[in-house]
Amino acid sequence: MEILKAIILGIIQGLTEFLPISSSGHLVLAEHYLNFKQPDLSFEIFLHLGSVIAVLIYFRKDILYLLKSLFLFKEKSSEHINNRNTLFYMLVATVVTALIGLYFEDAVSKAFLSLYIPSFMLFITGIILFMSDKIEPRGLHTHQLGIRKSIIIGLAQAFAILPGISRSGFTIAMGIFTGLKREDAARFSFLLSVPIIVGANIHKFSNITELEKPQFLLFFIGAVAAFFSGYSVISLLISFVKKQKLKYFAYYCWFISISSFILYLLK
Repeated sequence: MEILKAIILGIIQGLTEFLPISSSGHLVLAEHYLNFKQPDLSFEIFLHLGSVIAVLIYFRKDILYLLKSLFLFKEKSSEHINNRNTLFYMLVATVVTALIGLYFEDAVSKAFLSLYIPSFMLFITGIILFMSDKIEPRGLHTHQLGIRKSIIIGLAQAFAILPGISRSGFTIAMGIFTGLKREDAARFSFLLSVPIIVGANIHKFSNITELEKPQFLLFFIGAVAAFFSGYSVISLLISFVKKQKLKYFAYYCWFISISSFILYLLK
């Protein structure tokens, strides 16, 4: 039965990591109703590792292209310069997220113990998604982002460490708000997930190495489920972003938020 729960939570995490409906918020609610509690965030982070592998494989050509420009630092062509600029803005956003995440780590860990916080934050996520569909972006590409806008997107990603706040939803929306093309905002958001999730896994590595074999097996199964479910929805979200249909995810977030409040009050 525990294996089935791990698979269910893995599928939920993979779908909700990339669909802008908050993986952390859904995991908190699902863990509560499935009675699958963990003493810390290690399980959630392990599931995120499955998701980040999905990003690495899906965007492998983009990532290799960016890294090629990084190593060919003597190349002065516009495409290589643009790629290095994109990597630099990713670094800026990641550093901002990491610093804030480390500073508020203890407070955020406590937030995962409450059902009220993810329910409320899911409602906030819905508002941001709904607003993003109303914005007409200026058509900037990621290499034109600039330091100030990179910091803003990094702050949005940092805010998403709260359960119920969608990382993909907030970073995509903030990218659109700062003027990025919709497709570029989605692509930047996906690529931005790689360093922060890998960093979180490294930060929690000691917790993972202390896992007992049966527990590690559950974590691994959950991560595999997260990989397959996450990989299957990446292109779907990009399509929704381009067609300005994020409002449908907003409706879903509001429904889950209100429903979770009602269910909790009726217990």
